[in-house]
Amino acid sequence: MAEILPEPAPGKNRRRLRKLTGGDRVVVSFMVGVPLTFVVLLVWLPALASVILSFSRWEGFGGLDEIDWIGVENYKNIATNYPPFWPAMWHNLIWVGFLFLFPTPLGMFLAVLVDRQMRFSRFYQTAFYLPVILSLALTGFIWQLIYSRDQGLLNAVLGTEIDWYGDPDVNLWAVLVATSWKHTGYIMLIYLAGLKAVDPVLREAATVDGASEGRAFFSVIFPVLRPINLIVLVITIIESLRAFDIVWIVNKGRNGLEVIAALVVQNIVGEASRVGFGSALATIMLVISSAYVVIHLRATMKGDRG
Repeated sequence: MAEILPEPAPGKNRRRLRKLTGGDRVVVSFMVGVPLTFVVLLVWLPALASVILSFSRWEGFGGLDEIDWIGVENYKNIATNYPPFWPAMWHNLIWVGFLFLFPTPLGMFLAVLVDRQMRFSRFYQTAFYLPVILSLALTGFIWQLIYSRDQGLLNAVLGTEIDWYGDPDVNLWAVLVATSWKHTGYIMLIYLAGLKAVDPVLREAATVDGASEGRAFFSVIFPVLRPINLIVLVITIIESLRAFDIVWIVNKGRNGLEVIAALVVQNIVGEASRVGFGSALATIMLVISSAYVVIHLRATMKGDRG
């Protein structure tokens, strides 16, 4: 007859959890509380204030008792009586599409090349990522040298005299090319980090099955990068919606370069500031951006449960 072994006492083989000391609690509270405080003060409260002020007419001067609450009138005026709004929406959509079609695939392609550990791969990685860390002033100066109508490199090579930043028919595309210069390196770094985490066994299995490098990537590696793809999707959309810096440097977001973020600043900053109207524009941008973030979070949590 088989010997029946006694069951272990409950919790005997479980790892014993060390209780937090008073000092541990202080450290944990500090590490959680300080970042949370900054997020609440610098992100959530301003966002909530912007949403509330979007239902008002206020120039930003005087006390809060001088705020005129007008309901959804700002939103009606934006949709029906504010000519720059719809061109700005269209330009932001073009921005999203352009970044998806050109710099994002290019960044992924560069990540695949650098991940192959070719000679001087460290140098290539640094060179491709360098535009991302350059200051805005230096980036604008570099592209000014390229796009200048009289002394620019591009006109000198093409033998033309196009005002790349001044002509409303071409300045949006010129700015998109300059933006892609920075965006490509950013996407490359994200995909490179994802490729480093891919199990080498998958690559070896695809090679054994006789798959070409291209087929192995799109059939085996690319599906594994699904979390990275979602991150890139959200980052690209949010970066496109909040496009501001380079268009503001070029011409304050006017004359063919209208984008929503520039319209927000135009209405809030300046002598004729309209805080309520600008807050309504900012709220619209917040809602659109949040929709994509929610989609990303739902897809991520669904993947974790699966």
